[in-house]
Amino acid sequence: MSFTKEEKLGIAKGLAWVAAVFAIIVSVIMIFNYIQLLRVDPLETPALQTLVDQLKNDPSNEAIKEDIRALDLMIRKAYFTSQWQLRTGGIMLVLSVVVIVVALRFIRTSANNPEELEKIEKNPSLDKEKARKWVVYAGAGFFVLALLSGLLSSNALKKYGQPGNVVAADSANSNVVVATFASDANTTGEVIADSSSLVNTAPGVDASQATEVGATTVATVGSSTVSNTAVATPTTADLRRNFPYFRGPEGSGVAYKNSVPTSFNVGSGQKVVWKAAIPLRGFNSPIVWGNKVFLTGANETDRAVYCYDASTGKLLWEAKATGIQGSPTTAIQVTEDTGLAAPTAATNGNAVFAIFANGDVIALDMEGKRLWAKNIGRPDNYYGHSSSLILYKNNLIIQYDTNRGSKVMALSVTDGTTRWETVRNVKIAWSSPIIVNTGSRDELLLTADPYLISYNPETGKEYWYIECLSGEVGPSAGYDNGIVYTANEYASLSAIKIGTTPEILWQQTEYLPEASSPLAHNGLVIVATSYGVVACYDGQTGDKYWEMETDDSIYGSPVFAGDNVYLMTNQGKLYVFKLAKQYQQVAVSDLGENSICTPTFIEGKMFLRGYDNLFCIGI
Repeated sequence: MSFTKEEKLGIAKGLAWVAAVFAIIVSVIMIFNYIQLLRVDPLETPALQTLVDQLKNDPSNEAIKEDIRALDLMIRKAYFTSQWQLRTGGIMLVLSVVVIVVALRFIRTSANNPEELEKIEKNPSLDKEKARKWVVYAGAGFFVLALLSGLLSSNALKKYGQPGNVVAADSANSNVVVATFASDANTTGEVIADSSSLVNTAPGVDASQATEVGATTVATVGSSTVSNTAVATPTTADLRRNFPYFRGPEGSGVAYKNSVPTSFNVGSGQKVVWKAAIPLRGFNSPIVWGNKVFLTGANETDRAVYCYDASTGKLLWEAKATGIQGSPTTAIQVTEDTGLAAPTAATNGNAVFAIFANGDVIALDMEGKRLWAKNIGRPDNYYGHSSSLILYKNNLIIQYDTNRGSKVMALSVTDGTTRWETVRNVKIAWSSPIIVNTGSRDELLLTADPYLISYNPETGKEYWYIECLSGEVGPSAGYDNGIVYTANEYASLSAIKIGTTPEILWQQTEYLPEASSPLAHNGLVIVATSYGVVACYDGQTGDKYWEMETDDSIYGSPVFAGDNVYLMTNQGKLYVFKLAKQYQQVAVSDLGENSICTPTFIEGKMFLRGYDNLFCIGI
């Protein structure tokens, strides 16, 4: 379809007028937005102040805390919306002015005969001088004023992202201090609640007594909000003697065990110490503390935590995760290969903690008695929630990256109150956190599109971040000797040297995992693809040493135990091979049922979860 010259000129004129009107409207909106921001302080809403006053009088009221959390979330959403509107409005304003200039230029250059030129020159709205003056004076005036308003609005909003914006602080007359912070959308993620900021804000308030409600810090002195029960923090030796988390004591795939079995035969019973049925299916892996093995299961109506005797396989107790306030009443939609109980539980030897696909979190003592339970929000997740739990001192850490927003939070192990919560500027992910010691400090490492981010596991404060990922991130990070390894299908395997300024040492894209997390140990890196190829790389250079192809698919993660690497395929075959520069197969054993879980170890024993049964393998 072709247009005549007159039709083209008509379209250009129409575009010029539409763009001009649109530019004026956008400019007015941006200017009005700035005026409104000057009149209203988003942190001093009457509703929030009322709740703060109520909490001062009743500091142990959980309902008020929930209301504060909800209102604070609304404030943060409004903040991000305002930031988006400012950026979008600025871009649209610039584009509209460009359209005006291009349209006028086209009109002028299209007038290539005297009659057309005379017609245009006689049109007052398109008169060269008048058009120029209109664009320069009126258009440019609105343009500059609107952009200036947007810049000032952005600067005004940013101040609410800085610590110290206290909603109510009266340490002399009250034992409650509430400080609300908003996160800057231009940063990777900013700590929402950091108890250390209360030290300078409220003299006399001990930061160790601070608990955080959502993105709102609530510090109480001498109230029941903070548990007086001291919980013994397990030592590094305690953690390494057991297997408390997904992928081991640090969550990095190193089991720290010297004597473990390498092969078995389910059919003949060779080295199979016991086999126990699991009442409800779940794709989480076993964890072990002392002589107790924990795992979870769920279906559309029931959720439960199970405890087995590590020596006999006897089901010691079963704890139902029911009757939890705020738990969704409608069914959670998940895919078949994720299920309703994908996250692996965590334990510190004093209690065991579990999370389910509906956002229910439950804490039980070692005998199965419920300590506390809460719902942290229904995950908006089209595969299902699968991020496993990990503990740091008295913090239960939860990675919660969903379609509705991403964050990492720490709940008190004693009562489930929120100790800190940090908003993350990343996309939805299914990976799990790991904790590493760099020699100078402990760091909490999380992977998601597009960043690897490091946090202080005690406060949630961000240390550093680096862009290295894309896509639907399922694998967690690996760590070895100051280098973090991240990987994801359709992205890359990256080696990041950490420090004040992290640096990507190398990347490769040949073999990438979909769900299996990389194992990094003794200078080597092992990755397993979903289509069954396992590869080994040099941790310093990225050079590939070998590759091995199985006939199965792989979702489970490799674990280093004894002198070998253990890797379970989805079809239930356990591959055991040396961690070496040449592939040296030690054994291949068949579980007899499908499994997408990761092996678990204590000295002398290995625990493997199939779809329907839990197996204990001995030496």
